[in-house]
Amino acid sequence: MAHVRAPITGVVWQVLVAEGDAVAVEQTVIVLESMKLEIPVESESAGTVRRILVAEGDAVTEDQVLLDLD
Repeated sequence: MAHVRAPITGVVWQVLVAEGDAVAVEQTVIVLESMKLEIPVESESAGTVRRILVAEGDAVTEDQVLLDLD
């Protein structure tokens, strides 16, 4: 199982995938907002979204797991 982690501390602005979706390498799966900037979070591996651990509006910390991929 692979994890997609937050590259920075911020707030989840958009979740662009749903559980069960197939994702490709470098696909943007979540957008974070930090200091009024939008930061796309990309998947480092291809797979299927197993579980989304955050929701829009959640505060996250750097290196926090945002979603799991199979």
